[in-house]
Amino acid sequence: MLFERAAAKHGANVLILDHDLDALPELERRSTVAEVADGVDALAARLWAAGVRPNRRVVVHKADGFDITLLACAAARIGAVPVLLSPALDGATVAELVRRTDRPFLVTDQDKLEHSLPGSVFALAERVLLTSGSHRDALELRSLAGAPRVPAVTLAPDRPALITHTSGTTGTPKLAVHTGFSLQSRYRPQASVLAPLVPGRETIAIHVSFVHSRLFTALAISLLRGFPLVVLRDSDPAHVGDLFARLKPGVLEAHPNSFMEWEELADDPRGPLSNVKLFSSTFDAIHPRTVHRLLRATRRRAPYFGQLYGQSEVGPAIVRGFTRRRTLDDDGRCVGMPFPGMTDVRVVSRNGLPPSADNPGYIEVRSDGRIVTYLGEQDRYDAQVSKDGWWRMGDVGYRTRWGCVHLLDREVDLIEGFGSTLAAEDTLFGRMPDLAEVIIIPGPDGRAVPVVCTKDDAPLDLTAWQRAASGLPPMADPVHRRLEELPRTATTKIKRLELARHLAAVPPNDQAANLI
Repeated sequence: MLFERAAAKHGANVLILDHDLDALPELERRSTVAEVADGVDALAARLWAAGVRPNRRVVVHKADGFDITLLACAAARIGAVPVLLSPALDGATVAELVRRTDRPFLVTDQDKLEHSLPGSVFALAERVLLTSGSHRDALELRSLAGAPRVPAVTLAPDRPALITHTSGTTGTPKLAVHTGFSLQSRYRPQASVLAPLVPGRETIAIHVSFVHSRLFTALAISLLRGFPLVVLRDSDPAHVGDLFARLKPGVLEAHPNSFMEWEELADDPRGPLSNVKLFSSTFDAIHPRTVHRLLRATRRRAPYFGQLYGQSEVGPAIVRGFTRRRTLDDDGRCVGMPFPGMTDVRVVSRNGLPPSADNPGYIEVRSDGRIVTYLGEQDRYDAQVSKDGWWRMGDVGYRTRWGCVHLLDREVDLIEGFGSTLAAEDTLFGRMPDLAEVIIIPGPDGRAVPVVCTKDDAPLDLTAWQRAASGLPPMADPVHRRLEELPRTATTKIKRLELARHLAAVPPNDQAANLI
C-alpha cells in the first residue's frame, strides 16, 4: 500500500512519467500521488474481479513500462504475490518461470502472446489477463473497468510479498522470494544514508528496471518524504537530456550502465545535470571515469556520488561515497563499507591463504534483507547461504586493513593469472575517453580477450589502444562490437558468459573483421 500511504501524507505531490501506461491509459504523464494511488486501487479491483485472491501468485510479463510496478502494487494490495518478469526475457524462459510459480495468474499483452510467448503458457497459468490488445483465450483487464473497489489485505511480515528474478548472467534466472520484513530491511539502510545527504526537498529522477526489487525501496524513500518523482523508461541520452534540462532533478538513481550512457550530458550547454546534489548507483561498482565526469557536470556546491554494492538476493550491503576530490586514478575496485548495525561482510579464503589483492577470496554478506528462498529451487538457495546466515555473493575480492571491501571479479569470470579484469577495464576507460564499453572475457584458448565498443561506433584507434593497454596484463587483440550487440540483463549488465560463448562460436577471421 505504498502509494496509499504516500497519498495520505503528500497527496498533492507529483509523479512524472516519460511514457504512457498500457494498464492505465487514463493516467496522465504528470499526475498527483493521490491520482496514482487511485489508479492502483482501480487495478486491484480489476484483479480481484478476475479471480485473484490473497496468497495467489500473479506473474507480470508485459511491454516495458511503469505499469509493471503499479500492477505489482495492485496485486499486493489485495494480498496476492506479484512475480515480476523482465520484458526482455525470451518466451521459453518465461514459460519455465511461469511453470515454477505453480499455475499463477499471468498478466501480459497481445504482442507478447503473438510474438514471444509459447502457447503452453495458457495451460501453465490459471488465467491469462491482458493489459492491452485482445486474445480469444485471455481476459482484457480494461473490460473490468469500474469493478467494485475492495478493502486492502495486509499479510504477515514473514509471508512472501514479492518475487523477482535474478539477472540470469550465469544461466536461467532464479526466482527470488522477498518478504515484507526483508524489503523493509532493505529500506532502512538506504533511507538512513539519504536523509543527511539530502535534508531538503528535491526532485528525484529514477531509471531502474521496473522488475527490480530496488525500485520499490527507491519509490518508498522518495514518496514517503514527499519528493517530486520522475520515472524514466527511456535511457537514451538525447531524450534524458531534454527532460532533465527542463526538470533539473536534484537526485538521480540509475544503474551504472545508464550513468555511463549519460556521460555525454556533462557537455550539454543546457546543463541537464547542473542541479544534481546526489547521484545514486545501484548494486554494482562504477567506473571512475563516469563518476569523475558526472560530478563535474553539476553546479551544486558539494555534490555526492553514492555507490551501492549488493545483489538481488540481499539488497544493498556495502556503500561508498565520492566527492569531486575523486580523481581518475582512484581505485574503482573499492566498493566501500557495510552499513553499521544493518549489514555485515566478510571475505573467505579460496585456498587456505589469507585473501589479498593477489589472492582474492569469496565475498560473503549477512543482511536481514536477504530473500527467504529461490522458488522451486531450495537446494540452490541452501548452497548459497551458510548455517549462520552468510550469503555467498558470487564475487571475489579482499578487505583492506581499514575494513573496506575491494571487488575484483565475478567468480565465474575469473581469469587465473590475469589479475582483476574489472580493474583493467577501469584503467582502459580512464585512458580512452572514446570507449563506450569494454568487457574483458576469457577466449577459447584461455587468453583474456577485450571486447570494445566505441562512442558512435567510431573506428577504434589501435595506436591509442596499445598506449592505454601498456602496463596491463597481456591480452589478445581487441574485438570491436556495436554496443547494442552486447547481450544484457534486465538491469543492463553485460552477460559476460553469453558474450564469451558467442565469441568462441565466431571463427577467428570473422572476429578480426570486426576490428575496425
